[in-house]
Amino acid sequence: MADKKISALDTATSLQGSELIPVIQSSTTKKAKVSDIVNYIAPYALTVQASTPVDLGTSTYDGVEMIRLNWTGVNGTMVLTLPDATSTNSTNRVMRFISNGTLAAAKKVHITPSGSQNIDGANTYYEVNKPYEGVTLWSDGIEWFIIQKKAS
Repeated sequence: MADKKISALDTATSLQGSELIPVIQSSTTKKAKVSDIVNYIAPYALTVQASTPVDLGTSTYDGVEMIRLNWTGVNGTMVLTLPDATSTNSTNRVMRFISNGTLAAAKKVHITPSGSQNIDGANTYYEVNKPYEGVTLWSDGIEWFIIQKKAS
């Protein structure tokens, strides 16, 4: 196997957790079991404000799974546009959004699908307008689905 490039290896299927995988740590190759890899989510702190849209489909947000929303400025509405659900990077992607204590009824964030795409079958937005409110979305490669909601 050492004579093959990674790109030439067969795709693994039905992982059980006991398989060994290579890990490069500080320029040293080490081994780990799939089951040793834990769900590591680093939150991305996003400061939002009225009338300042953010496109989550840009490379800045590649790989971002957890977005903590922090409102600044006057009351109003801002729009977060989800990445294109049909892009290779979005298939089976999970995105989580949580507000801190700065959002309120007059300070709203609209999480909006890209273009004519849908969230839960509708071309509409999901509104976050409460402190400590959250939503988890998942893309099947065609559209976004709400898989969990939390409101304080």
